[in-house]
Amino acid sequence: MYDIIIVGAGPAGLTAAIYARRAEKSVLVIEKDTFGGQITHSPRVENYPGFVAISGNELADKLIEQAMEQGAEIELDTVTGLSGEPGAYKLTCGTHEYEARSVIIATGSRHRTLGIANEERYTGEGISYCAVCDGAFYRGKSVAVIGGGNSALQDAVMLSESCESVTVVQNLDFLTGEGRLQKILSERENVKVIYSSVVKRVLTDGVAFAGIVIADANTGAECELRVDGVFVAIGQMPENEPFESAVKLNDYGYVVAGEACVPEAPEGSERAPLGVFVAGDCRTKTVRQVTTATADGATAALAACRFLDSLGE
Repeated sequence: MYDIIIVGAGPAGLTAAIYARRAEKSVLVIEKDTFGGQITHSPRVENYPGFVAISGNELADKLIEQAMEQGAEIELDTVTGLSGEPGAYKLTCGTHEYEARSVIIATGSRHRTLGIANEERYTGEGISYCAVCDGAFYRGKSVAVIGGGNSALQDAVMLSESCESVTVVQNLDFLTGEGRLQKILSERENVKVIYSSVVKRVLTDGVAFAGIVIADANTGAECELRVDGVFVAIGQMPENEPFESAVKLNDYGYVVAGEACVPEAPEGSERAPLGVFVAGDCRTKTVRQVTTATADGATAALAACRFLDSLGE
């Protein structure tokens, strides 16, 4: 029986582990995929306090090292369900069950990908999923934004302020983002929109990224779009299905919770289970950055520690 089990070893989960261990709570972190989370896909991070520049992998390694140095245990496993009651929860995995007095859900979310060949190969070397993180690397250059919703249009507006040109590629014959954002883009001379088009493959000069090949969604006719970088903004996918009976999820699958990192009760229940908290990109929030994830981790861990202290020994 652990004091706290944290599901997810991204910045939120690892920060929670560090805070919980400093409070002398026994901690197990369960991660199903990549230790460090989405930040490991960023080759260069320049907006994390304390580092002028650091790779996402290096930052993740430092977080893991710090959590383990504090005494946190880490297991590679996939959580499939949460059951039990306050002070006695069970987390079901593929072949194991783990018990904890308190649980922190920090599963994060993953970007929807284009699903084309070599997409992973050129992620960080021409393909990005975060304009806030990587936009500064393309100052004065040409970029494309894939998508037509609010996120894509917000990215396009931001990039248009520093890039030479921005091309928005939308698979529909209209944009789905807010009219206000559409109006701003229509007034930017360095922005154009290509409608009814889908990305087919990466364009290279033999080795280096050189752009994308897009196809007309109606006719299939292909053309090359030579740009220095592509920002994919077609949505994110939280991974909260194992917890849908324990906490409330919104229509997009995010845990409904505010800045206190306390989830709301699921449908049909009067209150959320005491001792269950949520941190990071898997919860409802307006800003999803590594700094806000670590802030959530600290908040959730301290809340879990207060809950445990209220239970007594």
